[in-house]
Amino acid sequence: MAGKAAAPGTAVLLVTANVGSLFDDPENLQKNWLREFYQVVHTHKPHFMALHCQEFGGKNYETSMSHVDKFVKELLSSDAMKEYNRARVYLDENFKSQEHFTALGSFYFLHESLKNIYQFDFKAKKYKKVAGKEIYSDTLESTPMLEKEKFPQDYFPECKWSRKGFVRTRWCVADCAFDLVNIHLFHDASNLVAWETSPSVYSGIRHKALGYVLDRIIDQRFEKVSYFVFGDFNFRLDSKSVVETLCTQATMQTVRAADTNEVVKLIFRESDNDRKVMLQLEKKVFHYFNQEVFRDNNGTALLEFDKELSVFKDRLYELDISFPPSYPYSEDSGQGRQYMNTRCPAWCDRVLMSPSARELILKSESEEKVVTYDHIGPNVCMGDHKPVFLAFRIAPGAGKPHAHVHKCCVVQ
Repeated sequence: MAGKAAAPGTAVLLVTANVGSLFDDPENLQKNWLREFYQVVHTHKPHFMALHCQEFGGKNYETSMSHVDKFVKELLSSDAMKEYNRARVYLDENFKSQEHFTALGSFYFLHESLKNIYQFDFKAKKYKKVAGKEIYSDTLESTPMLEKEKFPQDYFPECKWSRKGFVRTRWCVADCAFDLVNIHLFHDASNLVAWETSPSVYSGIRHKALGYVLDRIIDQRFEKVSYFVFGDFNFRLDSKSVVETLCTQATMQTVRAADTNEVVKLIFRESDNDRKVMLQLEKKVFHYFNQEVFRDNNGTALLEFDKELSVFKDRLYELDISFPPSYPYSEDSGQGRQYMNTRCPAWCDRVLMSPSARELILKSESEEKVVTYDHIGPNVCMGDHKPVFLAFRIAPGAGKPHAHVHKCCVVQ
């Protein structure tokens, strides 16, 4: 039981999961997904848990509403979660609002042993004690317990139906105040465009959007606190460098459209060995002949091409990645380890933190591993994204230097 954990401090579990696939094929995917998720909860026994979901409701939100309700009900009432007697759920379900819809879902669970948990009311600028289980949906704009924003359309004009944005909540747990930001950044629309420049044009768009979020959460409206930003950042490997490295010994053939002369396909063939095709690249095809390179040693050899976070090295910290790229996995329920041949596998799903949040994490002096950064369901189909989690403990008294922040912890 979480309340009797041997290690000191408050156990925290932060999970990010792009769950779009779960609502497109709920019969085959949801049961396994939940089982794997509950297993991580059981292993780490958190006192405080946050689950940030993106693409909540799937691609066809209008037809998935019944699946949404069932999924939320299962999470809140399952036997595996029975020790979590308080919860807050924020679901952006207002899919008819082109201007505001983000398809983000944020779940927060509090263990029965955890005393005096407060959530910040951004309108009243006060912390309020958390009691019971509450679900907020439809129009989150009117909920004072969070800040939500969809990125302006001009950030990514070529994607007319983009629903990328962020939702921020603020918590006071064990005398520590921190923000939790659920984020979904822009994807790569075309492999061919991504390949053209280093860094790619899409990398620049994500950089702009993430910078906007970081500036927003430390602006002058509220007291500054530590923050964790976790979601689907859509970070991709530097495509040009990856292709050049994978296809060093290859010759490239360019295929153009007959009518427009536009490049529609690149084919990389081995110089010898019967001119075998090594890589085929199209707008939505990335077919490399040897998928093992993305799985060997958890894809560690490819981490040197994972460069998008380096722009924020003074503002965001991440633990060392020791799991394979989290996207794009096959959505075939029988293929737990197989990548789809649509995109170059990449670490899209991440848990990042501010420098001060890093200090909150308890570094154990014993042999016991207290901090874990990993993915969920390595051998099970979890949809096209594997969820990623960070489990850690907030040291007793870690928030005390900032105790003045919590004079506003008013029970209401």
